[in-house]
Amino acid sequence: MSPVASYRFCGAAIVFVLGTLFSPPIEAQEDKEFPIRLHGFFLGNVAARTGSDHPTGEEGGRFILADGRLRLEASGDTGGGSLSFLFKGDLFYDGVSDDAHGLVREAYADVSRGWLDLRVGRQIVTWGVGDLLFINDVFPKDWAAFFSGRPLEYLKVGVDAAKAHIDTRALNAEIVVIPFFEPDNLPGAERFFFFDPFATIRTRVLEEPATTAGNTELALRLYGRVLNSDVSFYAYRGYWRQPSFRPDELPVPTRLGGFYARLNTYGVTVQRSLGAAVLNVEAGYYDSRDDPEGVDPVVPNSQYRLLAGYQRQLASELSLGAQYYAEILENYAEYLNGLPPQLSAQDRVRHLLTVRLTQFLKYQTWKLSLFSFYGPSDRDFLLIPEVWHAITDRLSFTVGANIFAGENRTTFLGQLDANDNVFVAVRLDF
Repeated sequence: MSPVASYRFCGAAIVFVLGTLFSPPIEAQEDKEFPIRLHGFFLGNVAARTGSDHPTGEEGGRFILADGRLRLEASGDTGGGSLSFLFKGDLFYDGVSDDAHGLVREAYADVSRGWLDLRVGRQIVTWGVGDLLFINDVFPKDWAAFFSGRPLEYLKVGVDAAKAHIDTRALNAEIVVIPFFEPDNLPGAERFFFFDPFATIRTRVLEEPATTAGNTELALRLYGRVLNSDVSFYAYRGYWRQPSFRPDELPVPTRLGGFYARLNTYGVTVQRSLGAAVLNVEAGYYDSRDDPEGVDPVVPNSQYRLLAGYQRQLASELSLGAQYYAEILENYAEYLNGLPPQLSAQDRVRHLLTVRLTQFLKYQTWKLSLFSFYGPSDRDFLLIPEVWHAITDRLSFTVGANIFAGENRTTFLGQLDANDNVFVAVRLDF
């Protein structure tokens, strides 16, 4: 996007928000039999690079993100609450690509019958106890949105699914059936710098799992209280959310065939209070079904994942959260033997540390936060400082940054080193 177009977009977004600031709120429309509630917000969101390097192409300018977004939400339920629905949809203008889009975030119906709750439609499912670290939350994420400064809710992606919740005195269960595969949304070369060992290969074909009964994803969560702790067990049968690419010939390939490898996961979480602190532990085993022996270099190896977290309030309105995370590869010798020369080997054990500090001020109308990722094994990090302020009950703004660094341009965070950005969001609720 050109500088002139960028300034016009930012100016139009500011005028639009200020023009609606003093408009009367939309009143909820209610019917005695089936009340309907309407809500939404206007969101202007801009992220600008701090460095001078830009990706090549029409979308590789100063701005990674320049959105004007309208959210519409509608919800309703019967008087007894046995039947309800929710719809969340976005209409937005993308100033970087200079086009408009529509997106259904969630659209589902709930039916409650005593011990059984059933939800059908597009929905966001969140499992696990990690803070921006995911083991048993195997559902899709939008990493491009996260790294470009969109609000945190846009990290999660909805799936078209049916979810049953069973509530008993002894044990609770959630069963999720996903017939339509939804991948992670990863940063693309149009707006981000990242490591691509086959960047010169233009011919790429990516196939998603076909929508068949045999490819349907299944997820199960069993949970309850055990010894004053919240305990959950998980199982999942589906696919890795990030694609694998197989070159046609080595060492000089001319074509890449992309696919999503099959995956089973099994895991557990435990969370409990200990004095003024909250402790949580999460573990999972990732069974890579397409390569159980670890001899195929393009399919992710089976691995164990571990997470330990600690949260507590340090002072009035000041809180601390810290996490330790590890990935341990199986069949590491086979992984090294089959690794193509274009790829750098990862460590058998990958460590990651996170710290979150949050301070509220002036009756919680200001929030100062800092979230940091640090990888001792990869020697890379990401810092996300952020300031949020509620100007009124309906109008707020956020200013923050994504700061990447790493010694090696092939690690997960190190490859994004040239994508440092500062982001601003202005939101008006109605």
